[in-house]
Amino acid sequence: MNALFWVVLFAGTAAVGYRVLRAVPALLHTPLMSGMNALSGITVLAALAALGAARGEGPWPRTLAALAVALAMANVVGGFLVTHRMLRMFGRRGNGEEPS
Repeated sequence: MNALFWVVLFAGTAAVGYRVLRAVPALLHTPLMSGMNALSGITVLAALAALGAARGEGPWPRTLAALAVALAMANVVGGFLVTHRMLRMFGRRGNGEEPS
């Protein structure tokens, strides 16, 4: 498959994703993001598989696969941090923890 196909596929999925995310009310954004954090783990596994498959392909595929692993892990860690902050907001005040 040629590069134009992949560019068109990426642009199409980005446009659909943007339309779907714009339709989510702000009130539901954080709980939905917390639930999607588990699915982001699948992205990490796919990026690791791509890194393994790019083992003998040269420096550019390995670099892009390593970048995919780093970005996927940043997404997972950021999701957990936001989830933890959200849960602290709804915690009880009597347990010694102040909401921030």
